[in-house]
Amino acid sequence: MRIQKKSPNSAAAAAAELKKGNVIIIPTDTIYGFSGLIGKTAESIARIKGREENKPFIALIAEPADIYRYTELKIPEHILNLWPAPLTLIVPLKGQGTQAFRCPADEWLRSVVAAAGDAVYSTSVNRSGTPPLTDIKTICKEFEDSVGLVVDGGNLEGLPSTLVDLTSGTPRVLRQGSVVID
Repeated sequence: MRIQKKSPNSAAAAAAELKKGNVIIIPTDTIYGFSGLIGKTAESIARIKGREENKPFIALIAEPADIYRYTELKIPEHILNLWPAPLTLIVPLKGQGTQAFRCPADEWLRSVVAAAGDAVYSTSVNRSGTPPLTDIKTICKEFEDSVGLVVDGGNLEGLPSTLVDLTSGTPRVLRQGSVVID
């Protein structure tokens, strides 16, 4: 099924599909993303993309403070205050492992994540090893039958997010995007 992002109930429809455990395609503040609830849909997303399951996905959060549900790391205030923005932070998880989180600039997207009730994985819409798809017609042709919902936000040409690793204690920029870290 395909709906327009600008339709009145699009955020509620997207959140409902996420709560059912389905993978959906949604426009993010950067590019289109395969999205699903954290901890529940990684295998499904990897299968759709044709990607190794052990390769991690970014997780979207609704509010900057939500990151503290997943990490005990004290994030430098000058970095945390940049959110919401196309800025992805890799942090150690409570317990073990690491996870990349982004609090997106797009209000609609944050409302979807908030209504879903948990962080939401997001990874580029493409087959593994190919460039991300930005044309909604191509996305629908290739993937509409593989997901619970496609939210049409038009064609997107966004830059990837800035990616910063905070796991070593010193912020390290791994990928420069539109957000500049000093």
